[in-house]
Amino acid sequence: MSLGRTADQLLLPVNPFFIALSLALALALNLLPLGRHAAAPDVLAVVLAFWGVHQPRRVGVGVAFLCGLAMDVHKGALLGQHALAYTVLGYAAVMMHRRLLWFGLAGQMAQVLPLFALATGVALTVRLVVGGMFPGWGILLAPVFDALLWPVAHVLLLAPQRRPPDPDKTRPL
Repeated sequence: MSLGRTADQLLLPVNPFFIALSLALALALNLLPLGRHAAAPDVLAVVLAFWGVHQPRRVGVGVAFLCGLAMDVHKGALLGQHALAYTVLGYAAVMMHRRLLWFGLAGQMAQVLPLFALATGVALTVRLVVGGMFPGWGILLAPVFDALLWPVAHVLLLAPQRRPPDPDKTRPL
């Protein structure tokens, strides 16, 4: 089984309940009180970008906005800070979904790194414009850690859709 392109393997249709469950679990992971580290990866952003690439008709800008509002309420941030960042991330993921799927995992990681950097930059800019404190230079590592989570998301979120290999040699698919 190759971890690269998914075009070499047929996938079953995704269950909408699984998408909702994965987004809820990612939100729950972001809500865990693990301390305040500027370089901490944003699991919800990774899952939103993943589903925006793989299921752009089901997870797009609207879902990203709602997840961003939930993060704003939880963190006590300016209402709309994460919502705007996740909306930009969702839009960018949907816009590049066709191109991104042609790359292997390493290429996909290189392609989504600027998306995560853009989302982090938007959230940081909104925070600084309204008079918030700079969280430290560790925030520059957050998009890198988000991109490093991309292969993990690829394996975990596509696992329920993978078909078992069919030993029947007479069927074309």
